Amino acid sequence: MPSILMDVDTGIDDALALVYLLSRPEVRVEAITCTAGNVGARQVALNNLALLELCGRAGIEVAVGAEVPLEIPLVTTEETHGPQGIGYAELPLPKQEISSRHAVEVWVDAARSHPGEITGLITGPLTNFALALRAEPDLPKLLKGLVIMGGCFNYQGNTTPTAEWNVSVDPHAAAEVFAAYSGLPEENLPVVCALETTERIELRPEHLQRLAEAAGAEPELVLPEQPEGQRSRSGNPLVACLSDAIRFYMEFHRLYDQGFIAHMHDAFAAAAAIERTPYGTRPATVHVETAAPRLVGTTVADFRGIWKEPSNARIVTSNDPAKCFDELISSVGALAAAVGKRP
Repeated sequence: MPSILMDVDTGIDDALALVYLLSRPEVRVEAITCTAGNVGARQVALNNLALLELCGRAGIEVAVGAEVPLEIPLVTTEETHGPQGIGYAELPLPKQEISSRHAVEVWVDAARSHPGEITGLITGPLTNFALALRAEPDLPKLLKGLVIMGGCFNYQGNTTPTAEWNVSVDPHAAAEVFAAYSGLPEENLPVVCALETTERIELRPEHLQRLAEAAGAEPELVLPEQPEGQRSRSGNPLVACLSDAIRFYMEFHRLYDQGFIAHMHDAFAAAAAIERTPYGTRPATVHVETAAPRLVGTTVADFRGIWKEPSNARIVTSNDPAKCFDELISSVGALAAAVGKRP
């Protein structure tokens, strides 16, 4: 049974990633730790708790960690993910409380208690994990593996011309994390899902229609010609939640001339973390720029050993969007069908 410890800044695509993992019966979500990124860390935690309850999975520990980056001021992105981080979706306040433990304690305790069993999945800034490495430098050896959504390599950034969002929020944390993995055996290096492959996971209106069909719900039409902010009329609460969240994300992408689509970066990373979608990797030495003003957050990969430094990452170089969406839709659809049958 795969055991996943998630670190997220939920976030619309983080939300789909979480729901997807909850939909997999063979996956154990060990805990969810929250960092500031798309929205503030405590709002992230509330989003996660509400999603857990919507999916019938209350009881998973949700802990808050870093509320600011290591060295620079926090920047959030409500214009991308909505004022609460989940687009137009509105969820009731959760009944379960945020854990009294700090995210660092959760990471360290879980890794020490289950050595070699837990895969870390980080879909937000790397602040919590960097702090956890300071507390337990052997984390890379204690974890079964680590999957990171972040960075871009020889590809335009989505925050600056050269930087991806998660890394740009806390570049110093990202630099510490990659340094911690330098020189480890290739099979222990983090799998890095960067923009050049995650932006291939383009969710379109027809995918939401297929999700509603898989859930046994009435047709769900999220179309570019509809008024902005139109709310889902689906009687299935999970389909409605995801549709309302993703509509906001699609409208954002259209505003920036990317079409009426939504890049599901984190959902791909989640499927990769449990090996339910095909992908290929290539080892590299990753450098994160933290000083040059216009280049802060830029990730550079040396694939050819020009720096003569050990590899510290396995960068995803190929994936299959169609197979990824087949997996996401069938699995999340089955969970939505179960949620729709609850009284």
